[in-house]
Amino acid sequence: MLGVFIWGHLLGLFAAYLGARRRYPPAHWRGGSSDAAKLRREGWGDYACSVLVAAPYPPPLPATRFARGGRGAASAVHCAGQLMLYFIEQCLNGVQLGMLLFLLAAGLTLVFGIMDLVNLAHGSLYMIGAYFAATFAALTGSFVAGAALALVATLVVGMAVEVVVMRRLYGRDHLDHVLGTFGLILFFNELVRWIWGPAGMTLPLPGEMLTAVQVLPGIYYPVYRLVIIAVTLAVAASLYLFIMRTRVGMLIRAGAANREMVGALGINIKLLYTLVFGLGAALAGFAGLMQAPILTVQIGMGENILILAFVVIIIGGIGSIRGAFVASLFVGLVDTLGRAFLPDLLRTALSENAAETLGPALSSMLIYMLMAAVLVFRPEGLFPASRR
Repeated sequence: MLGVFIWGHLLGLFAAYLGARRRYPPAHWRGGSSDAAKLRREGWGDYACSVLVAAPYPPPLPATRFARGGRGAASAVHCAGQLMLYFIEQCLNGVQLGMLLFLLAAGLTLVFGIMDLVNLAHGSLYMIGAYFAATFAALTGSFVAGAALALVATLVVGMAVEVVVMRRLYGRDHLDHVLGTFGLILFFNELVRWIWGPAGMTLPLPGEMLTAVQVLPGIYYPVYRLVIIAVTLAVAASLYLFIMRTRVGMLIRAGAANREMVGALGINIKLLYTLVFGLGAALAGFAGLMQAPILTVQIGMGENILILAFVVIIIGGIGSIRGAFVASLFVGLVDTLGRAFLPDLLRTALSENAAETLGPALSSMLIYMLMAAVLVFRPEGLFPASRR
């Protein structure tokens, strides 16, 4: 399936190149963009605009950008090469988004799959982690120290929420979970507004993370985004080993299978569930603090990404860490590549106004179309948790 997906986008890439060549003959592509030349002199590569740390969405296709400016690539061959570099860069952006989604979805699927609790307030813990990181980094003057303190603080907040609120919801209908945790969303939003104010915050990166490195010939990628990918892979491996190879992980899995039996054996199941919820909160806070330098830290920032996290756990299988990891990569790639290429692909067949109207709408629908396709063939997700 992944191979079909990749080859489909490669064919779309070639179609975009043919469309750009037909609409804008090579005779109109002269010289180079002054902005691109400036970035190239600063060491960002031939098409660095697509990999800037602060860019929340990918820019238009290189061929279209150069053509509209009347300048750019010296030949159609060079333009095709730029398109391929752009495609690889957006694949890296998709992997990076998938890694962030995994951090958020892993905690959500643990709570949902093990504790049978629908937690709509998981995105609020994501937001709290980002605010804690921005605050502690400003106080300590260190990004790493701020991140470490934010993780501990979010863990404590998550455990407190489980003791005060979530224990009252165990064993009740999922509708009660939804109503109760929706109230927590409103509570956390107002709490953040009262403590930090309505204005957003920023989390500056250390200077060594503001540079770009060459990952492939002609492709420069921000160091911080590579750090996100590497750290998340390490977290994924550690989480898998913790759940599958440790005594606490064995108790967590046993509690998911038969809570009453584990309690009868003398295990404090309430404490165990508090630790699980705290772990899920810490993972959500970690995702928030890693995303904070890329986007503004603001009230309600976790609500939109929570929808993507639910899509991830549905595709991957509820309660499955492996499924959350694979589905996060799928969703990240589909969302990023769709936003990057679909609007420009539509311009090859539709008018400019129609493509600009239809492109963003279809791009946002791609992940839901992917979810529907997976559920048709595997209703329990790609890697459903084993039943005991």
